[in-house]
Amino acid sequence: MSQAIEGIDPAVPPSGPGCVECEQARGWWVHLRRCAQCGHIGCCDSSPARHATAHFTATGHPFVQSYEPGEDWFWDYRSGEMYGAGPELAPPRDHPSSQTVPGPRDRVPADWQDHIH
Repeated sequence: MSQAIEGIDPAVPPSGPGCVECEQARGWWVHLRRCAQCGHIGCCDSSPARHATAHFTATGHPFVQSYEPGEDWFWDYRSGEMYGAGPELAPPRDHPSSQTVPGPRDRVPADWQDHIH
């Protein structure tokens, strides 16, 4: 990926440490994805609610970046392609390292593996 890409705004910070919609609904997630255009944090497609994809569907914002520690790959929803790297987005680059996966710890059901996609 080049540094100037339509649909990516490197200056926009993430919306917070967890999935916006799951936080509002007191839900939980498996992994987190960050919208590279507006900073919205949503849960991945393995998560029960799949909020990152729902955000793309609602807004058309094409790129997400992993919001997991140690991962910097991007996903293009339009093409279905993954990119190993791209422009560096505004910090923080991932959720707090103290946050569990899946998380948050106090809301993940004991049978969580029965609820993932």
